[in-house]
Amino acid sequence: MLKKPKKNSLFCFGLGFAAQALAKRMRAQEWTVSGSCRAIDNKDSLKELSVFPFDGTHATEEIRNALSKATHLLVSIPPQPSGDVVLQKFSSQIAECKNLEWVGYISSTGVYGDTQGKWVDESSPLQPATELNERRVEAENGWLKMGPVMIFRCAAIYGPGRNLLVSVKQGRARRIEKPGLVFSRIHVEDLAQTLEASIKNPRHGEVYNVSDDEPSPPSEAVEYACKLLNITPPPLIPFESAELSEIARGFYQTCKRVGNKKIKEELGVKLKYPNNKSGLDAIFKTM
Repeated sequence: MLKKPKKNSLFCFGLGFAAQALAKRMRAQEWTVSGSCRAIDNKDSLKELSVFPFDGTHATEEIRNALSKATHLLVSIPPQPSGDVVLQKFSSQIAECKNLEWVGYISSTGVYGDTQGKWVDESSPLQPATELNERRVEAENGWLKMGPVMIFRCAAIYGPGRNLLVSVKQGRARRIEKPGLVFSRIHVEDLAQTLEASIKNPRHGEVYNVSDDEPSPPSEAVEYACKLLNITPPPLIPFESAELSEIARGFYQTCKRVGNKKIKEELGVKLKYPNNKSGLDAIFKTM
């Protein structure tokens, strides 16, 4: 009697922006997708998924049961001041999961710190400049010790519903002047296709930068969004006098260009949105 093929099942710790984009792709291929969310508030984007509340403190039986059936695991919850809450609560169970074929951990290119605009690749030294990115390095190391895990260091993620066009329309966008500063970015669909490519071609223990081809100045990106919307750009604010959150200030204090050669060569990724302008153009057409 022929054995029934095992059904692929993806569990996502942190069903946020990036995880939902991957979930949509895998559901289209008839995968089972479930995951955790800090608070379940009947979001339309989550209504077709099995979602369990997880606030970082309680490892519920529902989550343990779903995790035991998972063949693939994505972790996108950032490390907290106490450390990585998924490792703290579920590392033993994950280590014992015999079904798991792929584990992906979403980190940040912030772990490279400031290179004064020079290019970085996956072999570049890690020199985190903020507490959050120091915790990210610790979390990466913790996950790599778990075994068959792949790390995805993501540049600033944007996409439908979370982008400069929305910020400009809501009056939240600011043009902050810091000469020489550039950011790398990644459209959420290109991140999702990178994760899917890794699922199809897992290389355990590998680290991947996930970014577009053309880093650009943040003020220039705001100006382009304003141009699309036919709105006068906000005034330039010198970085030194700008009121910024701790996380935002960390972005502006580091300048690097993030190389993405590895996802193209090893995973065969062809970016749909190779720069911020092409990504914003596509979003603008759907608004």
